[in-house]
Amino acid sequence: MKRNWEYKKLGDVASFRRGLTYAKDDVVNHSSKIVLRSNNINLETSSLNFDDVVCLRDDFVIPLDKLLRGGDIFICMSNGSTQHLGKVAHVQENLNMAFGGFMGVIEPNENLTYSRYVFYCCRSGAYRSYLNSIFNGANINNLKWGDLSKFVIPVPPLSEQSRIVAELDLLTGIIDKQNAQLKELNSLAQAIFYDMFGDPIENPKGWEVKKLGDVCDVRDGTHDSPDYVEDGYPLVTSKNVVDGKISFENVNYINEADFISISKRSKVDDGDIIMPMIGTIGKPVIVSKTREFAIKNVALIKFYEDGSVMNVFIRSIISSDSFDAYMKTKNKGGTQKFIALGDIRKLNIPVPPLSLQQSFAEKIQSIEKQKETFRASIADTQKLLDYTMDKYFG
Repeated sequence: MKRNWEYKKLGDVASFRRGLTYAKDDVVNHSSKIVLRSNNINLETSSLNFDDVVCLRDDFVIPLDKLLRGGDIFICMSNGSTQHLGKVAHVQENLNMAFGGFMGVIEPNENLTYSRYVFYCCRSGAYRSYLNSIFNGANINNLKWGDLSKFVIPVPPLSEQSRIVAELDLLTGIIDKQNAQLKELNSLAQAIFYDMFGDPIENPKGWEVKKLGDVCDVRDGTHDSPDYVEDGYPLVTSKNVVDGKISFENVNYINEADFISISKRSKVDDGDIIMPMIGTIGKPVIVSKTREFAIKNVALIKFYEDGSVMNVFIRSIISSDSFDAYMKTKNKGGTQKFIALGDIRKLNIPVPPLSLQQSFAEKIQSIEKQKETFRASIADTQKLLDYTMDKYFG
């Protein structure tokens, strides 16, 4: 299959554009001048999202080469986590949006390589292995085009590239559909919540209202930066709360003494909720522990044995659009979102009868089983996609 393929350095088949620099004073709450950053690339799906963008003053002049164009490969060039360094998204149409200074664009030469073919090269295991060889265990925050341009890729004839892209697009499309079905189940869960309890902020059904801090024990993790060790207890932060799960990939480890010290204040138990407080706020997870871990810069919500609220009910409130709107009014940060623990404790919570909450929990349990089926199917399809990319690019 690869007998007649050429191999070229990425820099020989593509050029590179650096992102837009701007000052803090240039940032406003709303405008038509939009800038995308690292958080606008989904690490898992290598797709664009527009959930949290930067807006610049309307009179800010954005050069044309700093706008994202159809065929561009949008790439993260600087990040505190090496896991996010080098992640990419394919821009399929011209966007009237700029890309920030910590980002870049790979622009393939379409006479030699199709941009979507190069995009898949930059999602392959070979690509990630090459990046790891650059990092080589070092705490590197920046990726240089000079290094990235030396990445060697197979360059088959354009007709073969087109066939490969079609095959990979088919598998990616299946995953996209499965993710869309997962999203529909999430929407169904929220619709059931609103039908049974009403909007949790407006409380149209007139339930008794209490502060979250009065019905739950609301704490947070450490704010210190303990020394990391090669092996020990995981220290879970916002970046480890992914898609409704706690991920231990790319987690930092702390020693036993630091774990005990943190746990004295904020020990995590099964059934607790943890929720990011910095960056992506919300996204609460009900803890079902497979291992002991400590937390940093995330809220910890613990439930009383004879309490008046259930964790499934509270998770749904924190996951709701209404809470998201509340959070935006309490955001303490600038471009970096942050919500204070005191504001989380002050959140008004409707308190319907426990019997109704239990009925809701049973409905959600059924939905969660369906979601697990979809997640397993997505994982299987992703394995096939990874295998296929390795076959062509490995």
